[in-house]
Amino acid sequence: MPTFKALPLSTGTAFVALIVLIFAQALNSLWQLHTLGAQIHTVVEHHNRKIDIITQTQVAAHIRTDSLFRMALANEAFERDAHFMAFNRAGFLVGSGRNALRQLGLTPAEQVAFDEQTRLVNTIQTTQEEIIDLLNAGLDAEARRHLAERAIPLQEAFNLQLAEMRDNYQAANLEAQRRARSTYRQTVLLTLGLGIGALVLALLIAWHTLRKARLRKALIQAQLVELEQSRAALREEATHDPLTGLANRRLFYDRLRQAIRHAHRYGGRLGILYIDLDRFKAINDRHGHHVGDAVLTEVARLLLACVRESDTVARLGGDEFVVLLEEVQGRQDCIAAALKIEQVLAENALFNDLRLDVEASVGQCLYPDDGEDEDTLVRAADAAMYRVKSGEVSQRQCALPF
Repeated sequence: MPTFKALPLSTGTAFVALIVLIFAQALNSLWQLHTLGAQIHTVVEHHNRKIDIITQTQVAAHIRTDSLFRMALANEAFERDAHFMAFNRAGFLVGSGRNALRQLGLTPAEQVAFDEQTRLVNTIQTTQEEIIDLLNAGLDAEARRHLAERAIPLQEAFNLQLAEMRDNYQAANLEAQRRARSTYRQTVLLTLGLGIGALVLALLIAWHTLRKARLRKALIQAQLVELEQSRAALREEATHDPLTGLANRRLFYDRLRQAIRHAHRYGGRLGILYIDLDRFKAINDRHGHHVGDAVLTEVARLLLACVRESDTVARLGGDEFVVLLEEVQGRQDCIAAALKIEQVLAENALFNDLRLDVEASVGQCLYPDDGEDEDTLVRAADAAMYRVKSGEVSQRQCALPF
């Protein structure tokens, strides 16, 4: 009789232990899945939002400095006023982006970096206001010197700070992903361990938990793919012209800077073609901006067809394009490329079923003959283009050293 009494007690104890294991497994699975979901929310929502804001702020800051640069180069009051308005709009976007970043919440370390960045922003604003005062006073040369020696280096320092912040958030994303994967592995292992202890019922609960985990993993992977696509789209938007798909000013200057370094190291030469469409404003006024956009898109396609794959074609804005010719032999290569572009544009006159006469003025310059840095070379090609457009010299004459 004692033996029979002990058996129900052992069975009852085992059953209670089994129920406890099942309950512990359920609680652990729910908690771990909740933690995993919170970590993924941090990756996809919070950090990604901060990265987007930093990228938008960096683009706005670049536009602000670019507008100031154009103001310094502009000779007409109306053109300078237009650049001043763009300058103010970009400043508003920079301030809005920083406010949005602060509202999302900052850690103590991030607050220290943000405060340091605020001091730099104040310095940049003061410097830019000084340059505008110089321009308003008619001291254009002094304003350009301040722009080159102070404003642009400060902007580069600001861009480096933003890039460092973006890198920190990306690193935080990777760490959150690592923790999420670790949490997932722990959930699976503990679920399997408790499942073995709980025998059949625990195995059923483990199957149910793993099924949920697989669904969660698929959701995570889909969100990560969407995040990567969003990042790729932002990188494309930041470096390419949205209308033509060509490189924008920022990407062109980056490639030109790298090409100059390479040419300087190995003793090579570079050619730059500055292209401005003739009478483009008349096309816009007469046929509408949709036709003008079609013309710009077709011109971009033709320019790409006229150069080598190793060359870079960029749209600087409006109807202004620029071409970087790498590893040219001399000025004659620039002349030949310019004449080819003029000929191809003149022969292609059909845009959106409209026959239009599209011509271009092309100026050339050669590194290192006409300059040894990006700004000097672009200004030299721009000046050569204006001499061609005004009829002062022919294409071949414009290509001679000046």
